[in-house]
Amino acid sequence: MLMTIIKGMMIGFAFVAPIGMQNLYVFNNALTNSFRRSLVYVLFVWIADSLFSLAAFFGMGAIISSVTWLRLLVMLVGGLLVIWIGWGILRSADGVQLNAHQNKLPVKQAFMTAFIVSWANPQALIDGSLLLGALRGTLAKDAVWPFIIGVIMATFIWFNTITILMNLLKERLPKKVLVWVNIISGLIVLIYGAYLLVEALLDIF
Repeated sequence: MLMTIIKGMMIGFAFVAPIGMQNLYVFNNALTNSFRRSLVYVLFVWIADSLFSLAAFFGMGAIISSVTWLRLLVMLVGGLLVIWIGWGILRSADGVQLNAHQNKLPVKQAFMTAFIVSWANPQALIDGSLLLGALRGTLAKDAVWPFIIGVIMATFIWFNTITILMNLLKERLPKKVLVWVNIISGLIVLIYGAYLLVEALLDIF
């Protein structure tokens, strides 16, 4: 059982480590919020990501990939939401302060944003389904839950480690660095949202 959990953790780290919308959001969250608030917000990201992993592991991505209109709807809505997030990051980049009290994001908005950055990419859900679904097929029945628990544990460790490290280091960073981090993050998110919309429109036409 322990070895199965460790295998799941290894896959979890490999799955979450590449720079993407989630990690960009976690970086910005740690840099612009107090330590306590950033931990609460990163908990939202972990919950959203855990539900994403469970859905992928148990094959929910196959539903999106097999129902064309649902996939297009998710891509269109997701693309618009991602562009909105990216524009928000860019718009507030110059005004961001390292003093967390000036950058409070409403809890409800933080919760919704965590789910958007985790679920806005239907292609990731499909790919995740293929990867985690294939791995699930190699597991014995009693190893299924220990494996996915290992995956979820890895993402918890990853997101919280990033949050803690960035929160501790931010006081040593000049504001200019933070501004550029937000500008680059905002541009990446905007481009990604535009990509989702273009892909959906190409599929439609």
